[in-house]
Amino acid sequence: MTAVSHSAPPAAQPYRWRWAALFVILAGEVMDLLDALITQIAGPSIMKDLGGSAGMLQWLVAGYTLAMAVGLITGGRLGDLYGRKRMFVIGAAGFTLASLMCGLAVSPEMLIAARVLQGLFGALMLPQGLGLIKDIFPPEEIGKAFGAFGPVMTISSVGGPVLAGWLVQADLFGLGWRMIFLINLPIGLAAVLAAIKLLPDNRASDATRLDVAGMLLVSAAAFLLIFPLIQGREQDWPAWAFVSMAASIVMFALFGRYESRRAAAGRDPLVTPSLFRKRAFTSGLVAGLAFFTGMIGLSLVFMLYMQEGLGFSPLKAGLTSLPQAIGGVAGFGLAMAVQEKLGRGLLQIGTGVMAAGAVVLGLTVHLAGLDVGPWQLAPGLALVGIGMGLTMAPFFDIILAGVDENESGSASGTLTAVQQLGSALGAAVLLTVLFNLLKARWSFGDALLAVIGVEIALLGVTFLLSFLLPRKARPEASAH
Repeated sequence: MTAVSHSAPPAAQPYRWRWAALFVILAGEVMDLLDALITQIAGPSIMKDLGGSAGMLQWLVAGYTLAMAVGLITGGRLGDLYGRKRMFVIGAAGFTLASLMCGLAVSPEMLIAARVLQGLFGALMLPQGLGLIKDIFPPEEIGKAFGAFGPVMTISSVGGPVLAGWLVQADLFGLGWRMIFLINLPIGLAAVLAAIKLLPDNRASDATRLDVAGMLLVSAAAFLLIFPLIQGREQDWPAWAFVSMAASIVMFALFGRYESRRAAAGRDPLVTPSLFRKRAFTSGLVAGLAFFTGMIGLSLVFMLYMQEGLGFSPLKAGLTSLPQAIGGVAGFGLAMAVQEKLGRGLLQIGTGVMAAGAVVLGLTVHLAGLDVGPWQLAPGLALVGIGMGLTMAPFFDIILAGVDENESGSASGTLTAVQQLGSALGAAVLLTVLFNLLKARWSFGDALLAVIGVEIALLGVTFLLSFLLPRKARPEASAH
């Protein structure tokens, strides 16, 4: 994509300036990652303080990730049209303001609305990163720039749950769980001010108009699916819940038809229709949806189990989850070393290791009962984390190897959106399974075992579909 630059070319900018600008971009990534992780730890405390229902806990995650999913592709297009710097600044400022609204929320409804705003502004901020890095760095330094993401994301993913647990338990200034959102304020304000000063004001010269109708159709389809999965349980599954889910299928079909007509008319669609005629891509979408639904859903259920079932404090729950985070980092690092040799086999090994970890975790919970402690849970959690890292490292690159070069931009955006949609489904589906079983008077431990069974089945779907994916990523593909 050709860019019209309004600033000096990358090589002409001072070396320190380029790296300072990179850390501005990384600050946005960190805010998103932390907010996706820390609400899992703080959820029970929020629910007790605001008096919300179990559905509120689901919407805390699903509202954020669903808004992110439907806004990501449009956010990238807005950056092309109106300038990546401008959209990054607006996104970071809006995300920071929404974080303040979360911290000041006095009702479940206000908190959920603020979480949705966070997701929408995050969808405006995050897609600008790739284009900005290409604008800032000369070709010979781009690899180093992307390499900086690894350590920063690792520290955030490992430290996020512990930080959340400590903030809730420390009750700084008497604010309790609210600090997990208010901590974004200094990070966000610094990112906005630094972005205004450091980021180049570039935009794409060949950007096309927004597909507003396509965006509205896919947003409605996703909402019609997620809303009844969460609210239907609370109202004992009324008829409208099933009508809504059926309507979501119709809406997705209308979206596909509209996109095909738009492409046939020579206009730029939100998602390139030809992608869905490729077996590797459609199989990858379903595999990704299954994988991320199970991964996020089990994580949420397990956090609830530790705090509500075992009586762990938020900090103890965060520390207990460390083996999974560290295992994820180790698995990701190992995958980087063998990805080129193993290709899609790495996905199969990863899902197998993750399923084995889930089995070990389930057996530990079953055998130890309510006396189970962090050290007993550690082996299963570590295996789950290692399998997660092994699977996620090559996932996007393997799927993208099955699409044409001119489709890779649309395919990458769609895969990222499906990742977020899977997170929303995980909160909706697996937490619904948990709450239904608890309502039927199952013990927390037995309900967790049932959820682990669902997760293993979803991993099985990912494993089987991986055989339909390309054997290797493209040699020039970079890890996501």
